[in-house]
Amino acid sequence: MVVSPSYRLFGLMDTSIEPYGLDPDDTHWLLSVPGLVYLQVPSAVIKSAVRLESWSSKPPENYSNWFGQEEVEVELPTGDLGIHTIDRGVQEVPLSLPSAGLYKMRWQWMFNGDRGPFLSPIGGARVLSVPPGQERELKGKDQYCLVQIWRTLGYSERE
Repeated sequence: MVVSPSYRLFGLMDTSIEPYGLDPDDTHWLLSVPGLVYLQVPSAVIKSAVRLESWSSKPPENYSNWFGQEEVEVELPTGDLGIHTIDRGVQEVPLSLPSAGLYKMRWQWMFNGDRGPFLSPIGGARVLSVPPGQERELKGKDQYCLVQIWRTLGYSERE
């Protein structure tokens, strides 16, 4: 799917939560609270191609030419997902998780070097050195993001 970030953010959320109250953090690309994970992006990212994958266990590492990669653990109350941007609200996604519970997410992203320069949204406004991308995934967009999701402990297993 294609996402237009707003206020240098877009996120993946459980549709049962209210997506407010998350302050930007200039030390991490990913911001998370229960039910929601945002990716901070440079202001030059107007269109981002996003691929969502659900796995039954931790997926193998993908050694593409990623600019960045981070993993986060998040509680998803229903498993019904949507992409959230501040300007457009929640957009449906073609993926529902099998159940509510605790999940890990691996976010990986690359930028289109022909579309920059890209200024970092974290650690100060420095120009990012962008490795050559994979044009097949970028498809002319400013950014390509792969989000892989897999189940960890369930609610009852943690107690």
